[in-house]
Amino acid sequence: MSKRPIDELLRIMAALRDPATGCPWDVKQTFETIAPYTIEEAYEVADAIDRKDYSDLRDELGDLLLQVVFHARMAEEAGHFDFGDVVGSICDKMIRRHSHVFDRNAEKLADADAQTVAWEEHKRREREAGGDTDTSLLAGISRGLPEWQRALKLQKRASRIGFDWSEPAPVLDKLREEIDEVRAELVEGADQSRIADEVGDVLFVAINLARLTNVDYSSALRNANAKFERRFRRMEELAASEGTQLDGKSLAEQDAYWDRAKADEKAGRLKP
Repeated sequence: MSKRPIDELLRIMAALRDPATGCPWDVKQTFETIAPYTIEEAYEVADAIDRKDYSDLRDELGDLLLQVVFHARMAEEAGHFDFGDVVGSICDKMIRRHSHVFDRNAEKLADADAQTVAWEEHKRREREAGGDTDTSLLAGISRGLPEWQRALKLQKRASRIGFDWSEPAPVLDKLREEIDEVRAELVEGADQSRIADEVGDVLFVAINLARLTNVDYSSALRNANAKFERRFRRMEELAASEGTQLDGKSLAEQDAYWDRAKADEKAGRLKP
């Protein structure tokens, strides 16, 4: 009987981590040094999805799975848990939090919104059972999330009791107000901490605006990054075609190339 692919991956990771015969780089890694790679791989999965590149998605999901196997192997070596425990834990959790699917006697949920409420209630009960005494509406929102995601979760949680805008228009007014406050701090020559505080408010409100317009903040920012990169590379191409380069040119000259790149994009001469 042939081995399952996951067994082969576990074998490979064990070999890589072998202190005597393994890879020196893999052997010296720790949870802390691998964590940034784990985050990076998750974002690369999201990027492949955005690009609808399913061949790349397959590869990126493999890279992300490797991260799970890597952490599990290090935990096994330290005597904490192993990969089987990781799988068992998530299986138990998914069944426990989806009683409407796996328990015939459980109350059925009407829609996805009802499931979200039920999921959060399950999490709250699990925190209480684990001895967590934090009763705030904001309890349980991880501090390990990227800050934009944490902002979004904080806003959604507060909206449950009506502490929220009902439409985008007043958010635009608030965004203008926050930008004016940044401008005032800059005019006054405020110290960096005050400027950072006001810029943070701008970003927090911008996330609110994305939420209330049903825009995925992360996807929108990735698209903006991709658009900037696409146009900037076109600027470089245009300059090179004229036997010159952007470096050393004035901002006005560079802006002229930017406008040409935008025009090329609008005319379909610049691939997304």
